[in-house]
Amino acid sequence: MRAKIETKKYVFAFIIAAIVFFGALGVSNRFSEKRIAEIKTVEDKISLDILSSETQFALLKESSCRAIDHGTAFSEELGSLAAKLSYMEDNLGNNNPNVISLKKYYSLLQIKDYLLVAQIKEKCGTKPITVIYFYSNNGDCDDCKKEGYVLTKLREEYPELRIYSFDYNLDLSAVKTMKSIQGVQNKLPALVIWDEPYYGFKSAEDVEKIIPQLKRLRAVREKAEAAKSATSTKK
Repeated sequence: MRAKIETKKYVFAFIIAAIVFFGALGVSNRFSEKRIAEIKTVEDKISLDILSSETQFALLKESSCRAIDHGTAFSEELGSLAAKLSYMEDNLGNNNPNVISLKKYYSLLQIKDYLLVAQIKEKCGTKPITVIYFYSNNGDCDDCKKEGYVLTKLREEYPELRIYSFDYNLDLSAVKTMKSIQGVQNKLPALVIWDEPYYGFKSAEDVEKIIPQLKRLRAVREKAEAAKSATSTKK
């Protein structure tokens, strides 16, 4: 009798465990399917962004200096791409073949943008403010993620600031050429500002000291906002 009770107890425990296991597996599969669907949506949006960027480059090359918004005309698409790639990297991992492929394409777009800015600078006499950022996400750069947050914050605060981010270890000849041209060593994070490399973590305040124009841009913007607010109050 006791043996039968023990057997029933074990059978019951097995059934409960099986229900819990398969229930958890079902929930996990649903989450996985949802994540895959989200990533597919992001991939589709990235394809559109890439096409938009390519078209934008072609248009800007043919535009007159007067027609070009020198501050933000060609940075919005790249900023949007950066956010989407970051999402994919977080969800699929740094070594995922799709992530690596998209990162290579994004790096090439950034280099094209960098060259376009140089052409417009020569053609229109502009003085763009650029930062070239080299990082690693192979676990060998403790401050790279923190530096990325700083640069994202600066990009949001100063739309005029052009930031190009490159994975130092990316196996892409164009990125290797950029490293060689800029003379960047493997001491990451590394920023190149005014053709001068800076190594190690740099806070927002550090970058603003290196680029004093940023503070002037902020002062002009705050003055304009104050004038606008005063005008609104009078009305």
